[in-house]
Order: sequence, then structure tokens, then C-alpha cells
Amino acid sequence: MTFRLSRAVAFTLSAFFLGSSGRIPMAADLDYPETKKVDQVDTYHGVEVQDPYRWLEKDVREADDVREWVEAENQVTDHYLSQIPARDKIENELTELWDYAKYSAPFKAGDRYFFQKNDGLQNQSVLYTMKSLDDEPEVLIDPNKWSEDGTVALSNMSFSDDGRYLAYGVQEAGSDWRTWRIMDIASRELLPEKLDWLKFTSAEWTPDGKGFFYGRFNEPEEGEAFQSLNLNHKLYYHRVNTPQSDDVLVYERPDEPEWGFGPTVTDDGRYLIITVWKGTADKYRVFVKDLTEPYGIPVPLIDHFDNEYTFLTNDGSKFYFKTDLDAPNKRVIAIDLRDPQPENYVEVIPEAEEPMESINVVANQFVISLLKDVKTQVKMYSLDGKPLREVELPGIGTASGFGGKRTDIETFYSFASFTTPPSIYRYNMITGESELFRRSEINFDESQYELKQVFYESKDGTKVPMFIAHKKGLKLDGNNPTLLYAYGGFNISLTPYFSISRAQWLEMGGVYCVANLRGGGEYGEEWHKGGMLQNKQNVFDDFIAAAEWLIDNKYTSTPKLAIQGGSNGGLLVGACMTQRPDLFGACLPAVGVMDMLRFQKFTAGRYWVDEYGSSDDPELFKVLNQYSPYHQLKKGTEYPATMVTTADTDDRVVPGHSFKFAARLQEYNASNEPVLIRIETKAGHGSGKPTSKIIEELADVYAFLVKELGMEYK
Repeated sequence: MTFRLSRAVAFTLSAFFLGSSGRIPMAADLDYPETKKVDQVDTYHGVEVQDPYRWLEKDVREADDVREWVEAENQVTDHYLSQIPARDKIENELTELWDYAKYSAPFKAGDRYFFQKNDGLQNQSVLYTMKSLDDEPEVLIDPNKWSEDGTVALSNMSFSDDGRYLAYGVQEAGSDWRTWRIMDIASRELLPEKLDWLKFTSAEWTPDGKGFFYGRFNEPEEGEAFQSLNLNHKLYYHRVNTPQSDDVLVYERPDEPEWGFGPTVTDDGRYLIITVWKGTADKYRVFVKDLTEPYGIPVPLIDHFDNEYTFLTNDGSKFYFKTDLDAPNKRVIAIDLRDPQPENYVEVIPEAEEPMESINVVANQFVISLLKDVKTQVKMYSLDGKPLREVELPGIGTASGFGGKRTDIETFYSFASFTTPPSIYRYNMITGESELFRRSEINFDESQYELKQVFYESKDGTKVPMFIAHKKGLKLDGNNPTLLYAYGGFNISLTPYFSISRAQWLEMGGVYCVANLRGGGEYGEEWHKGGMLQNKQNVFDDFIAAAEWLIDNKYTSTPKLAIQGGSNGGLLVGACMTQRPDLFGACLPAVGVMDMLRFQKFTAGRYWVDEYGSSDDPELFKVLNQYSPYHQLKKGTEYPATMVTTADTDDRVVPGHSFKFAARLQEYNASNEPVLIRIETKAGHGSGKPTSKIIEELADVYAFLVKELGMEYK
């Protein structure tokens, strides 16, 4: 549970609940905190828009009135959930199911292997190392020792080529900000320097192992670290055993404050590739710096943001890129630095019918992951584009990994599905043989469940895929509690994956569905474009059509149907519940983008303009205003049972989005259904969250669904 009140506030609110008989409270019993309103009216292109809860945008760590509101809302939510008899049983079962060893796929740096492992209920995974795969692993970094509550996490790792040094990020309370440290692996010595104010960057070592390139922002003004826009990214070089103040500025563009820079050092060590981005769209400029020329400046190779150019590897002056130039499903091309004109680009691997998800270069081969109707295919090609083989995967699901270097002759990958726990395989790049390396030992009998993929028709006739998982022998009588999940944006594909939380839902007798909406990358860039900017309504139509299909085909019914999504998926849930409040039994918008007119004014929000557009644009303002969840709530409407979830340290989608949405929903809702908001403390957008907090939140969510969907679960 999430009891986080000051004693004074807790005492004040206790009068709302004392004297109850211990029965499960109804929505009518809820006495929501009185949320003040302010006279705030903004004018967008001649249209006046009221924003009475603007004050809730303030940082909860800095504003006493917002903090008091958060505590009061959490008191209401905690009390409501604590009265649901199934809640403790769910948490106990989740804890038991969660308690198994979880491993990442191994990888090699220098002459040692590394992997991460969580014994079961550790708050954070531990980094291990070993000389050979048969050796007893040794602990290298245990982030569980960094904080008592597990809210400090190991995030991002980069090893020097010789395996001597490890640079890694330290993430506190789920924030996107990282402090980077450097360890001498042999001695386990932590070097004295700390690198602060890093965000959205990797560390790219030079071949001599003396230092690395990285990106950072300027230190924010006091009190603005979790609110202010991320502008003026800069690229630096850090030499080990020197203070950050001595780092060399490699590249900046004060004339382009929205540009960000991603460094990559070529395998031969000669060139620094600077990939320039300004949003979330896969559209990049590319600059190249010759590292053999100490005073050489980066020169443009791709000088526009029209297409994706993801650097893969090089052979001398020949550079290989994954691109969507004249290929919505992506292809591989070669660009020669000596004559880099577009008419001289050479196609190495042509566009396929299936979209290319990712490409690695291992053993001088391209390892390409593709999606065939949202299921992974992995194919190998030579560097001159000759097809070599397809990896025989153990079933229908998601394979990930396949990392390594051009000199490696082995790689590792993980395979899983919704009902199949992950297994790790060792793949021989010479023979093409997969060998089971490690299988998760979890108390979950996958033979008791089935997974199917269906294709349903959206509003405009588009066929949309959806995965459905449930216990075998399910009766299609419209009475099954069903959780429908989706994302629908940013070119992100939702492939079949195993999740302990979803396993618990299936064990509870629920049906779990994932709809692969437009806006994602499941069918390439055209599928993505079909759900962005002016086409965003297609995403909501796809999700609503998925819900209607499940009802029409007797999997469930409105009182038994819940929808869930996080971040962009939280926007999805918010938009759909405002457009079709009659269709759902419960709604779970998590860390959502709820105010589509102001999202670009905070932290990383400006990056999303490529996907959503901006209210600064007169035409896109009309589009955004028509579906913005906060603005589309209507007074006197009967909304479904809703539990909004967010966190106080979310500096990706600032919690003010959820605060404002929940406050207005509580004001406007005319139904007897509850409107709750659960606000986690010392947590962010999701990454780095400790196991204990994850289990507590899931128990709350599932307890809420047990009650609101009328599940027979005791």
C-alpha cells in the first residue's frame, strides 16, 4: 500500500472514514479532497480555453499546496483499496510468483562475460561477471546497497574495448537524470570523478580506453530540474581520472537549442559518428569527425531531418546505415565518405515486406530482426548483402538480444511469449546453431493457457491485429473479466512478451489482450504515420474497435472490460474513456499525457511534437483540442470506474498531467463509479522502480479491477 501522509493531514482526513463497518466502500462514500480552482484562461488562435487546475502543474517537491493535495488524494485511494478483501491475497500471490531468479542475456567485454541477475525479490538486479561461462559468477555491482528502499538503480552501462573500465549511470527515484561513475573492473576501484546532468545519452569509449564521449545538458536552475525544458544539449569527451570540469566540449549548436547529439565510435576507432536528433521521430542528421585529426571539426554527412539514418558499422570510408529513404519498411545502404552524394548511395539489403526492427553487426554479419504480423523473425546477411540463413526460433513470440562485436563468433538472445517465460539461448554465428543456455524456473504452468492472434476491423476498415491470452477452456459467454492493453504511438511495436504481472492476471482467471494499433511500428513507417499528427484519431478508433470486437465475440462485456495503457498509452486510455465512456467497465491511465495543449512546455515534452504536433500550430491545435483528455472531459457525464497512476519524480511525463485530469474527472463525473489517483513517491516514469513498489502498485491495480469488474476472486 502507499500510506504517505503527514500526521496532521492524516488526522484531518480520518474523520471521513472512521465509523465505517469495514464494508467495501462505494464511490458514493468517497469524499474527495476539495480541489481549489483558479481563474486561468488561455487563448489559442482566437479560442479561449479554461485551465482551472493549472496550479497542479507545480513540482510537488517544491509546492506545499500541491503536496498537500497529493497526500489527501493518496489517503482516499489507500483507504478505498485497503477495504477490498482480495487485495492482500493478490499481493501475496504476486510476491510468490515474482520470487524466481531472473537473468539477462550474457554479453562479452574484453575477455570477460557480464550479465544481470535478480534472485527473485531483490529491488534491483545485480551485475555479475565471470571469466568463462562455466565459472562461478562474481558480483561486480549490487545497486541494492545504494539505498535502503531500493529507489537508486543501475542504469546504462558502457565498457571500454579492452574490458578494463565500466562507465555506468546511477538513477535516483526513477528520474531521467543520471550521474555517471567509472569503475576499474579488475580492482573494483571506483574512480573519483562523477559526471552530472546526463540524460538521454550513452558513453562511447575511444579504442585506447582512455576516455569516452557523452552528451549532457547544462545544470538546471534551482528547483527546475524536474520541470524545465531540456534544451542546449552538448557533446563532451571525458578522460578517466580527471574531473568533469576538465571535459572537452566536442560539439554544440547554440543556434539550434532543440538539437541533441548521440555519439558512436566506429569499430576501427577512426571516426566519431554524431547522430543529431531533435524529437522522437527516427529522422536524423549525421556528422562525422575524423579522430586522427585532433583539431578536425565534425562535417555533415546527412544534413537534413528527412529520413532515418542509423549508423551500423564501417569498412574504411564505406559507412553502412539503416534507413527509411525510399523504403518505409527500412533497408540497408552504404555511403562512401569520399563521394557521399545521394545518387551514389549503394543499396546493400533491400526493403522487405516485413519491417526491420533492429540490426546488429556480429561476426561480420548483419543480424536483422524483422516483424511478421507482430512476431519476430531473425535473418543473417553478409556485409555485401548476401542472405545467409534464418534463425530457427523455438516458437511464435519475441526474440531479443543478438548483441556483440564484429570479431565475436557467438551471441546470445532471449525468447519469450505472453504465456512462455523467457529462455536464453547461445547462438553460434559460424554454424547457425542455437543452444539453450538458461531457462527461467517459474511457478507458472504455461500448458494451462492459450495464446491466439486475431485480426479485427477498425472504423475505417483497416485490419488491426490483436493478441488474446487466457486459460484453456474459456467460455465465450460475455462474462470474462478482460484487460485490454495498447500503446499506439512513437513507432513502438508491442510484440508477445512474458510479464509476471500478466501471468498473475491470467492465474486470476482474467483474459489479457494486446491490440497493435496504428501509430506503432508493427507494419513499418506507413503504419506509424497512420496514427500520428492529424491521423491520431485512428489510434483511438482502433482501440475502441478492439473493445467492441471483444464484446461482439462474447469474450467479455462492458461491465467486465478494463482498458490500460501507460505514457502515450495513458493518453490513449484518457482519450478513449472521454470519447466512449459507455464502453468500458474500468479505466487505468498510467503516467499519461493528458493535457495536449501544454505538454511541450515541460522537460522532454518538446521531443513529442514530431508525433503529436503542437498547440502553437493553428491547424494542429484544432486536432489536439478535439482529443486532449483533460479538455474533453464533460460535466455531468457518467464515466467508468477509473484509477489514474503517476509518480512524483516523473520528469518524462510530468505528474501535473495526471493531477489535472484526475481533479477535473472527480469534479465532472456523474456516475457512482470511483475516480481515484494513486501517486507513488520516489518513483518516476517507470524505469528503475524497485520490485517492492512494482508489486505494491500491481496489487492495488488488480484489487481495483477485482472490485470494479465484479470478479469472483477471494
